[in-house]
Amino acid sequence: MDEIRTQDIVNLEDTDADELKRFLAEQNISLKPNELVRIRELFGRDPTHVELHIFNIMWSEHCSYKSSRAVLKKYLPTTGPNVVLGPGEDAGVVRFCTWNGKDYCLVMAHESHNHPSQVLPVEGAATGIGGIVRDVYCMGADVIGVMDPLRFGDPEGRHTKRVRDIVRGVVDGIAQYGNALGVPNYGGDTYFDASYDDNCLVNVVALGIVAEEDVIRSRAPDAARSERYDIILVGKPTDASGFGGAAFASERLSGDEEKERQEAVQVPDPFLKRVLTEATKVVLAEAKTRGVSIGFKDLGAGGISCAVSEMAHAGGVGAELDLDCVVKSPDTLPPEIIACSETQERYALFVPSDFTPVVLKTYNDDFELPHIYSGAGAYVIGRVTRDMRFRLRHRSHLVCDAHVDVITTGIEYERESRARQPNLGASEKTPPVKPTVRKALLELLSSVNIADKSILFQHYDSEVQGRAVLRPGEADAAVAVFLPGHPVGIAAGIGGSSQVAAVDPYLGGLWAVCEAVRNVACVGGRVLAVTDCLNYGDPEQPEVFWEFSEGVRGIGDACRGLEISKSGKHGIPVISGNVSFYNQSEKGQPIAPTPIVAAAGRVDDVSICQNLGFKKPGSKLVLLGEFHDSMGGSEYARLFLGGVAQRPPVPDLKRESSIIRTLVAGLESRVILAAHDISHGGMLVTLAEMMLGSKPFGTGCTIDLKNTPMGEASRERALFTEFGGIVVEIDAKGWADFQTTLDQNNTPWHALGETTGDCSLSVRWNGGELDVSVEDLDTAYRSAGELNRLFA
Repeated sequence: MDEIRTQDIVNLEDTDADELKRFLAEQNISLKPNELVRIRELFGRDPTHVELHIFNIMWSEHCSYKSSRAVLKKYLPTTGPNVVLGPGEDAGVVRFCTWNGKDYCLVMAHESHNHPSQVLPVEGAATGIGGIVRDVYCMGADVIGVMDPLRFGDPEGRHTKRVRDIVRGVVDGIAQYGNALGVPNYGGDTYFDASYDDNCLVNVVALGIVAEEDVIRSRAPDAARSERYDIILVGKPTDASGFGGAAFASERLSGDEEKERQEAVQVPDPFLKRVLTEATKVVLAEAKTRGVSIGFKDLGAGGISCAVSEMAHAGGVGAELDLDCVVKSPDTLPPEIIACSETQERYALFVPSDFTPVVLKTYNDDFELPHIYSGAGAYVIGRVTRDMRFRLRHRSHLVCDAHVDVITTGIEYERESRARQPNLGASEKTPPVKPTVRKALLELLSSVNIADKSILFQHYDSEVQGRAVLRPGEADAAVAVFLPGHPVGIAAGIGGSSQVAAVDPYLGGLWAVCEAVRNVACVGGRVLAVTDCLNYGDPEQPEVFWEFSEGVRGIGDACRGLEISKSGKHGIPVISGNVSFYNQSEKGQPIAPTPIVAAAGRVDDVSICQNLGFKKPGSKLVLLGEFHDSMGGSEYARLFLGGVAQRPPVPDLKRESSIIRTLVAGLESRVILAAHDISHGGMLVTLAEMMLGSKPFGTGCTIDLKNTPMGEASRERALFTEFGGIVVEIDAKGWADFQTTLDQNNTPWHALGETTGDCSLSVRWNGGELDVSVEDLDTAYRSAGELNRLFA
């Protein structure tokens, strides 16, 4: 039996504490002292140099979920009648539709690339897109689109230049990768706040379609327990880029631009990815034809070690790898880098040995990978074993020998949790006196968080593949056809307000789900599943861990409480997601708690999908929902109330369910001509945006709030409160039928007024009135100075 050489061992027990600390720092190893003790306990010996790096990666928050695993399991619903695969795979899979006798599934993945994007914005954002599309490809799916929820620092604050450079770099990286790969970008959302000055958030979502019978698992197949299976590495030659990236993503940033670990950021290559994708389709098709079971996984965080050990663990097998069989650039890379580097554009495959020649021929000969990119190709690097051990050899010497359970699930924490008092910093733009309604509306429309974002998303290609029905900026959610020319569509939307979560993290989680689901419903989609990306600070701080736990609890309660299917008998499953901790620098505070939810659903006939703009004069305008005067977490409070913490509105999930079912029914019956969720900026901003999106341009509206069921002092506040409901334009001819739907669903509603042809927004309430021309609204909305200066 092979034995590990003494010179490869790192002596943890007998090394002086200061010397050990210095050694770990030099190696960029962030394992805690108690974790080093735990490794020795599990091994019964000191680890090798390579094993120490593997555990540094695999026990990071990014890979192990050591702080979050129990909370996620406790609160999130992950099953449902249509769920094929939930969390635990590279992406979640849910049944979508039947066509030509086949059941097709929607595949969703949701990740973050926050730290890399703060350090190297172009490369960080590009590789974020690269990684998320690989996660969907690995399930056997065709990627049909990506979305990107983004959070940046204050572009007019203390770090103006850095924030603007990061924004430009991130947008450039997303565009460079997605456009070159031929994957459409269907939008997302973008918000700015000083809490992200030291740590931007780049979350990425990918959507795909696959026949249910063609779904591939990111694990060793069951057959590998009894048959001989090879382990094949496909893609670029392994280099040092991204080494330690998962651990880097699980640390606080230093806050010092000169010291940030740029070497931990990967290098993208979308053109090679395109070739890999086409070659992989051939391999998967041939495997299906021959009835061969294979495992297929993206090499992302942790590289070879993470992908192979996780696939082995999930399949109940072991793995033995020869690092000398890995093609390297340069060939002199040390074994820890070969094992843990996060070189992009690579996959791991577990295939039967008699199928291996087919795989190698397809990639190396038919698609000529070695000639397209020097050192690229498909190569056998090891084999599957049955003893549940993970063994690595380098230059004929054993450098790692560990049980796969120890590597993948060997650590978990029960973090201390302590409630934090709401703490919102005062806005630098707080005026000395309360603004008039007109002034508030125009300033909100021109604020960096509400103004026209086309200057950002115009860099992205949303038309490639020919699926787009509703594009970024046209509606609350994007819509793409299942297949070009097919009536069934996929609707996808984003939800998440850090301003609400900063006041009440539980409500932040609740409203993230409600907003995402509302957005999909506004285009006629019935949500099938959601994913989440949970962005928080240091979980070792009790207040931060409380924020995280409360946010997850809110997401779980919303998903269970929203009964929006046609039967109304079950909630919404969370089928995939990501936890991103340590979003803070050593010099700064944690980011505002930021749970971001992506929702995706089905539209049975995309011809019902409408943009958010008014369609014609003479329509009725109705609020589906209730008026309220809770300013907490609103953009109005941020700009005009000095950031004073106020209680956000609390959603009634039964009411929300009723509103969403009624909204979708109204769109399907073609009675609703336009719908727009009341979110950032409140009802007046919602109405202004519907005017600005109208065709013909300039269709106005008259709103009468004199008889709303609120006190005099509350009516004016209600103009700017958020999340009250959804404004819908209803064809006057169908109003009587729609009232029947409202009654049947017991949906709360209030008449607001009607659309007009006079190109102005006219609002009346007891004690006040407002008239604003569409030209003034357009000037405020389209010419936000802060956004324009970002790309000046």
